[in-house]
Amino acid sequence: MTPLELRADVPALQDGAYFNFGAHGPSPRFVVEAAEAFIESHEYESPIVDDPYETAFDTFEMVRETVADFVGAEAEEIALTESTTAGINAIAGAIDWEPWDVVVRTDLEHPAGILAWQRLEREGVEVRVVETTDGRVDPEEFAEAVEGADLACFSALTWTHGTRLPVAELVDIANDAGAFTLVDAVQVPGQTELDVSEWGADAVAAAGHKWLLGLWGGGFLYVDREVAEELEPRTVGYRSVEKPTAEPFAFEPGAKRFEVGSANPASHVALAEAIEAIEEVGVDRMEERTLDLAGRLADGVPEEQLLSPAEPESGLVTIDVPDPEATVERLADEGIVVRPLPFPDAIRASVHAVNTAEEVDRLLGGLEDEY
Repeated sequence: MTPLELRADVPALQDGAYFNFGAHGPSPRFVVEAAEAFIESHEYESPIVDDPYETAFDTFEMVRETVADFVGAEAEEIALTESTTAGINAIAGAIDWEPWDVVVRTDLEHPAGILAWQRLEREGVEVRVVETTDGRVDPEEFAEAVEGADLACFSALTWTHGTRLPVAELVDIANDAGAFTLVDAVQVPGQTELDVSEWGADAVAAAGHKWLLGLWGGGFLYVDREVAEELEPRTVGYRSVEKPTAEPFAFEPGAKRFEVGSANPASHVALAEAIEAIEEVGVDRMEERTLDLAGRLADGVPEEQLLSPAEPESGLVTIDVPDPEATVERLADEGIVVRPLPFPDAIRASVHAVNTAEEVDRLLGGLEDEY
């Protein structure tokens, strides 16, 4: 399969020029059909032919294996979640916080990587924010911030500038300071290779509804096997424990302790289907085409208006315009979809491998009056 063959099966991409994959990646028909087929089988056949719970549990394990292989983890290190936000909150809720404990984040984080820590501030936890320049983190300033900290949370690929942070280096710095490391990787899967073993982080949260072109609700959380044994989630259900009727209960080993109760596996069936499609195309091939198209866009934007790297590091290209909201609305009227950002005050185009050069040129034409 080629990127354009993948595109051909995405109904939403047949009309208009879509550049908002960093928020939502429209799904191919076969991804939606996989989810629908599971629901029909689970509701129409399993109650009589099989057991609905057994069917669901077997499906979760299949998806868990698929995700683990995709991100370079072991199956027991993967929890199936609803979203990146759910994964971050799961970690935040599994640590026994004390007043004056310290969390470190950057000023590049999505609200998913901010709100959980704001909640802890109400309980006396200190949150230190590392200020950045042009989407870059200064390792020395990060090291100063994490000194004496209990947890560091940062993005692998920034949603604000499309820059790649030096994840392994930042993880090493945080580990040397004795801090738990939690990485928001939601902008990575489907864009570039994700290998958690190379990062060395304690936990990585992500989801498949953006660049992977999966469905909403298909998230996942990687937790290092040994680290997981030290975490006790606040939310507990029959999927979290080894034996639900045991007194006292014992958490499931590994990341499965973060899965709680009955959930519809359909979104995770779609996640597995989407992963298999991206792997069929080839992650390297997807990345190469994404960067080529993003480069075509960046080359056509005046240097002083471009807030992302002139040589893109991802498909996320951020552009300074006088009135972002008005620009987004005007482009939408022309059948071109981008989004405004709250910070920086700009518009962001998310260029995917399934886009075309003609669409990029159409976007550039639509922006000519903004400079």
